[in-house]
Amino acid sequence: MEYFRARDGRELACRTLGHGRPLVLFHGFTGSGRDWLGPAAVLAEHGHRVILPDLRGHGASAAPHDPTAYPPDVLADDGFALLDHLSLDDYDLGGYSYGGRIVLRLLARGARPGRAVVAGQGLDAVRKATSRTGTYHAVLTALIDGEPVAPGSPAHWIRQGGGDPVALRHVLGTHVPTTDLDRITTPTLVVVGDEDDGHASADALAATLPNGRFARVPGNHFTAMTGPELTTAMVEFLAQA
Repeated sequence: MEYFRARDGRELACRTLGHGRPLVLFHGFTGSGRDWLGPAAVLAEHGHRVILPDLRGHGASAAPHDPTAYPPDVLADDGFALLDHLSLDDYDLGGYSYGGRIVLRLLARGARPGRAVVAGQGLDAVRKATSRTGTYHAVLTALIDGEPVAPGSPAHWIRQGGGDPVALRHVLGTHVPTTDLDRITTPTLVVVGDEDDGHASADALAATLPNGRFARVPGNHFTAMTGPELTTAMVEFLAQA
């Protein structure tokens, strides 16, 4: 684990595995860089230096309760701060679920990786706020208010994972839609689980990107990330750089 400073001075955490071409991977909402450790180990074996940040409000990174610490698009700001901290100019990017949105925000704002991977994400959530965001907001509000948590509910898993509901609810409000996808020319793999019904518009996302490529792998939104097929698809795509 190492730390770097965001543009507003907040301290953010990241892990690094392997040696070789840098690959920055962003995790999903309520998770941490640990979620990528299994795939990252395989990617490291294939010649990548894999960098796994904890997003603001997540994991070991700063999770302030001050709402002014969560301006619009701050997670993309933090991504640029990480690229600057590591002095990266020849690298690749990837993200799963919410992390995929961050990858697209970085691309839309001028990041120029060699290749990019957007996994577990569809066109609907990228272009606008979705009903899923509203669900998370309600769940986090219930946790903040101390309401009972049912086993198996999203609130249960957030609490089990040690997530800070106040910080996470602030993070939800930072999402900025990406509407100029047709201007993103980076070769991008859009990959989704074949049972991930919540992100069924992933194929439409790939079709909207000028150099998008679409792939399905086995699994739902949660199991596809840890399945070997996703990692294999990433290894093969990134090797074409």
